[in-house]
Amino acid sequence: MATGGKKMESKKRKRDDQKPKGGKNQVLGKVARKPEKAQEKGFNKEKHVVTKVEKKEPKSAKERRLASKEMTELRKKKRKPNYNLEKELALLWEKMRCHDVSKEDRSKFVSEALRKMGGKFMEIAGSHVSARVLQTCIKYCTQEEKDKVFDALRPHFLTLARKKYAVHLVKKLLDSASKKQFEWFVSSLHGQVASLLRHSVGAAVVEHVYHLAKGSQKRSLLVEMYSTELQLFKDLTKINSARLLDIIAMLGLQKSSVLQHMTLVIQPLLEKGIVDYSIVHTAILEYLTIADKTSATDVIRQLISQIEGSAISDETEVTPNLPKKLKNKSKRLAQPLLVRMMHNRDGLKISVLCVKHGTAKV
Repeated sequence: MATGGKKMESKKRKRDDQKPKGGKNQVLGKVARKPEKAQEKGFNKEKHVVTKVEKKEPKSAKERRLASKEMTELRKKKRKPNYNLEKELALLWEKMRCHDVSKEDRSKFVSEALRKMGGKFMEIAGSHVSARVLQTCIKYCTQEEKDKVFDALRPHFLTLARKKYAVHLVKKLLDSASKKQFEWFVSSLHGQVASLLRHSVGAAVVEHVYHLAKGSQKRSLLVEMYSTELQLFKDLTKINSARLLDIIAMLGLQKSSVLQHMTLVIQPLLEKGIVDYSIVHTAILEYLTIADKTSATDVIRQLISQIEGSAISDETEVTPNLPKKLKNKSKRLAQPLLVRMMHNRDGLKISVLCVKHGTAKV
């Protein structure tokens, strides 16, 4: 009996050893995990069903239009931080620019718009819509309000002069500026005239300033295109005569250095086709008066050649159904540079000098 009992105990021990450690717990764990996974799967399905119910697709055309409008407004709000302000300014703009509005009501709308713009003039000046609102405000506001806008935008004029929509605002401010303000703007252009003329948008600002300026101010703008010495020393620009030959004779400048500097200024303008401005005409005229034959012939060849005409004429042939303004612009740009300059007295003088310096081939 004793031997039989020992055998039974040894078998039980073997069975217990063969069982995995913590067997009941592991089995329970496996059984317990299955319903959790099932619950998670079921919960995800419910979530999926709920999201499908929430995203209802618009059925009618009206609902689709409304949904698309909401989406576009949300995108504009994310892209433009001043979107709500621009909408408010656009509503005021529609009221203030009407012809039937009285002066009192218009002044109220203008003052309200300027009050809302306070502290954000630079951001508004670069926008497509709100820049026009600011232009109309400057047109109809009082002198005190104009001075406030001018003082707010004073440190940013050179950056605004290179922006597409802010150029017209800068011109409006210059038209209504006082003598001190205009003199300050002319002095701020010191050393920046050549770089602004090379810019397709900034050249219009320099030309506008040149037309509004007096004799001494015009000379200060022109002299920057003549020599680097005249840029460094402002006292040298205070000369009664604006002719380049007189300036070289009075100040004792070297003609070779002046020619070298003027070629660096004029050649980029001719390459880009920026020759529709009177300040450029006077600079080219003075250049041809002191230039030798080789440098003069190079300029004449550039004036006779068609720079931008070929590409634009091809576009007009491909797309003949263009508006009249674009057609006229393309025809004008297709002409040689010298023909585009002959609407002016200085342009006609340049054409005479081209005949004088030109050879049989050129």
